[in-house]
Amino acid sequence: MKKINLIKLQCVLFFTLQFFFNYSQDNISQGPFEQLIIRNVTLINGNGAPPTGPVDIVVEKNIITKIQTVGYPGIKTNRKGPKLNKNGMEIDCSGMYLLPGLIDMHGHIGGKSQGASPEYVFKLWLAHGITTVREPSGRGIDFTLDLKKKSEKNKIIAPRIFSYTGFGSGDETSAEINDPEGAREWVRKNAKKGADGIKFFGSSPEIMKAALDENKKLGLKSACHHSQMSVARWNVLNSARAGLTTMEHWYGLPEALFSDKTIQNYPANYNYQNEQHRFEEAGKLWEQAAKPYSDHWNNVMNELIDLDFTIDPTFNIYEASRDLHRARRAEWHEDYTLPSLWKFYEPSKISHGSYWHYWGTEQEVAWKKNYQLWMTFINEYKNRGGRVTAGSDSGFIYQLYGFAYIRELELLREAGFHPLEVIRAATLNGAEALGADKLIGSVEVGKMADFLIIEENPLENLKVLYGTGAIKLNKDNKVTRVGGVKYTVKDGIIYDSKKLLNQVKEMVKKAKREEGFELKQPGIN
Repeated sequence: MKKINLIKLQCVLFFTLQFFFNYSQDNISQGPFEQLIIRNVTLINGNGAPPTGPVDIVVEKNIITKIQTVGYPGIKTNRKGPKLNKNGMEIDCSGMYLLPGLIDMHGHIGGKSQGASPEYVFKLWLAHGITTVREPSGRGIDFTLDLKKKSEKNKIIAPRIFSYTGFGSGDETSAEINDPEGAREWVRKNAKKGADGIKFFGSSPEIMKAALDENKKLGLKSACHHSQMSVARWNVLNSARAGLTTMEHWYGLPEALFSDKTIQNYPANYNYQNEQHRFEEAGKLWEQAAKPYSDHWNNVMNELIDLDFTIDPTFNIYEASRDLHRARRAEWHEDYTLPSLWKFYEPSKISHGSYWHYWGTEQEVAWKKNYQLWMTFINEYKNRGGRVTAGSDSGFIYQLYGFAYIRELELLREAGFHPLEVIRAATLNGAEALGADKLIGSVEVGKMADFLIIEENPLENLKVLYGTGAIKLNKDNKVTRVGGVKYTVKDGIIYDSKKLLNQVKEMVKKAKREEGFELKQPGIN
């Protein structure tokens, strides 16, 4: 927006009072409003349709009630848009782009080991246009549901939250699940507490079958990281047939594609608790699977699509495995990564995902080949009508909340997705996988006011979605930064995305001052 004419008010005294009540002290957010009109914006609606604009979008009490074309690009017109009510507000978004709010399908709400508070994580997510997050297990259901309820009531600055409880987790009095009936009982209790679903890591086949069957009967969703400790007996195909709705990462998929073995080629000295062993060998898995487009490869893919199965690949979280220097030197670490989080990322035999015992060229080359085969499957899965979503799994392996999600979009593009397919994976596909596509996921009449607004075209360059923006030369040959989400709208509330980022920057500065911390690369004094 060329002028900070942030929002034009026309209101009676009552609405003026309501406005100032809803306007945060630090000018981070405004709203919700009786009526909100976004004027002259170019719309990318999330369903795969190309951009169109200028359009006016009318929101009334958090519901989109009208989307009206109001002219032609670059042409001044006297064509009038929808009328602003006396209690309404409007934003002039000429030259800007509007997209549905992004959905992170694999978002952990910080962590004690990382020293990352929910406030820190939520502000990074919202600053990047992420309005919805599915948490696939975390610090416990009570912790997550408390935050979810506060977010629903907009008592905190946070995306909306879908809570998937880690299977078998609970308080110290919870009995261990060791039979099918115990699994069913745990699933019923989880649903009664208010969870949206379950995150599995694997178990014995009879327990997985019982738990998934009970969860499906209750109408809840499910996800699974097919851990190597259980995958030899229960891979992705077993899960999908039993009713699993979403798989995380890619564990269990190459195993379903094995045609000349049932167990991956573990070296004799392998130890799962040694994370360099774990991740180094994981980087060789896709080469052990059936070849792309072979009969077995095709049959597995087609069956998963027939089962309406969703794949959430989280490409970004393993990228350091193929290029450690790049992930470690990402430009946002200096300003936005907390000292505690940076220490957690550094090489360690204890911190999860810090498996850099002696990571070198051979490991990176293997992982690059792994990505090529993995991306081939995911792109073809999308091409045949399979649902692929976007998730980040941030907080591990040098991947920072918000920033890592945008990197995931870039990696979907690398896999072969058209930019419009990338946006659909990040919005409508996620909403469908959550069972929330009647309310969010695309910009359509009848859906909620849930979107992001940006001054640059993300289809031209996805990097403009990063909080740090994209580098560009101006007409005077000077380097400038463009982009970064301008506004994030969730539940009809408008958040100033750049001010959210500034708050995070101040949080990091304060932590550094208090600890006398200076960010340095591992092993360098």
